[in-house]
Amino acid sequence: MIVTLTINPAIDRTITVDRLVFEDRGYILDRTEAAGGRGVNASRVIHCFGGKTLALLTSGGESGAKMEKSLASMGFPYQAVRVRQESRTNFTISDRQGLTIKLNEIGAPLEPHEISEIRDLTAKHLPKGGWLMICGSLPPGVATNFFCEVIELAQKRGVKTLLDSDGDPLLHALECKPTLITPNQHEAERVLGRALLTRPQFLEAVGRLQAMGPEAVVLSLGARGAIGSGPEGTFEALPPRVDALCPIGAGDALAAALVWSLDRKKSFQEALRLGVAAGTAKSALPGMTFPTLEQTKAIYKRVEIRRVG
Repeated sequence: MIVTLTINPAIDRTITVDRLVFEDRGYILDRTEAAGGRGVNASRVIHCFGGKTLALLTSGGESGAKMEKSLASMGFPYQAVRVRQESRTNFTISDRQGLTIKLNEIGAPLEPHEISEIRDLTAKHLPKGGWLMICGSLPPGVATNFFCEVIELAQKRGVKTLLDSDGDPLLHALECKPTLITPNQHEAERVLGRALLTRPQFLEAVGRLQAMGPEAVVLSLGARGAIGSGPEGTFEALPPRVDALCPIGAGDALAAALVWSLDRKKSFQEALRLGVAAGTAKSALPGMTFPTLEQTKAIYKRVEIRRVG
């Protein structure tokens, strides 16, 4: 079982248009709405791959009800802590050339007892999991060390952790030594306080991030693939060129495929290659559609993996 935790989930509204241009009109071709948030997306991928997953999240108001209705149709179990405030809504607008705009609500504050309930719910289900994926942002009012507390809960029960977050919550949680972190380029820049533009800078960033506590680091670089460093060494995974329709969610697919593969006792090198394949396959799909295992394996064969250093 792979447990995912999304304390700040959302309704993902995705609009596909013919073109996105400045100071001119575009025409809407399609629109979809589904439960989202990094952990929810990760559970979707793991379920598509045939893995067992449990999604833990918060849910509030009419948006929360819509979110739970959507989750019920996805085929994997979930448990939600009902909160007083309305769950947030995120907006993605993509055109047929792959240009994408992503607009996220911050989310409403949680009350202290609601924060305690989600922590207790996570602790309750940790014994069922080989991995806990801690994903996404923290709502206002939640202490930036919350993820650190959850990582410590998992460590006490022998459960491995993936942390996929940003900003201060990511920075504080590094001190608690999660098993694996998967920042993208912008998230790594914010943690390290510097721009990352070249391959040598990416490699240096991975080393610096790993020195801050986690056992392994995978730096996601979009169409340029990923650089990962773990107990087996440092590797670079280079994806094939694809026609990108919507890159939003590719990082979620990468993280989910990584953990799914590692949970199946695959090597770090193989897991990194599959993760990059999953992220690439996602970017070639419209909206918030996630790849199947078959679609991912087709890309996997074309991902170049090489040891660095």
